[in-house]
Order: sequence, then C-alpha cells, then structure tokens
Amino acid sequence: MEGAVESRFKLLIDDRALKDIDQATQYYEDQVPNLGNRFRQAVSDSFNALQINPYYQIRYSTFRCLPLKKFPFMIHYEVDDVRRVVIVYAVINTYLDPSQSWLK
Repeated sequence: MEGAVESRFKLLIDDRALKDIDQATQYYEDQVPNLGNRFRQAVSDSFNALQINPYYQIRYSTFRCLPLKKFPFMIHYEVDDVRRVVIVYAVINTYLDPSQSWLK
C-alpha cells in the first residue's frame, strides 16, 4: 500500500526472559549441534511477530502468551498500548510445572 508506514511496537525484554532464552539455547545446543541456534531463531522470529501484532490470546490477568513454532516454549508478555511497547517477562518451557515458575 503506497504511503503506508508500518507502526511497530518497541520490544523490552526482562532479564529473566533473557536468562530463560540462554538456558534453553544451551540445553538444545548440548543435545544436538546447531539446535540452540535454531531455538534462538524461533525466538527471534516470534519477537519480530510481536512487534508487528502483539495481540495474541490473554492467558491470565493482563498477560498474553505466544507459543514458539517447533519448540515447547511460550513467550509471556504484556502490551502497553499507550507507549506502544511489548514487555517480555519470560520464555517458559511448556513441559514444566507452571506452579514452580515465577509466574505463580
């Protein structure tokens, strides 16, 4: 569309989410060479999608979740519409007991 400007959301990633990503990347890399890189790419692709359209399902309170493609993880985040910011709090393995995470 001529003259249309894509209005992207700014992405803020909490230190806990960065730790989640690093731990999962290391785990996958220890299992199969280059699998950690594929995990990071899946996270990056999902972050790019969130910057364009962050309005995925609200799972609890104001928190939304976006599952990663091909990996059993969900990105947990909130949207600040006023500031046009997506705040990522966690990237959690869906196989883990949620009562054991900081999200409880």
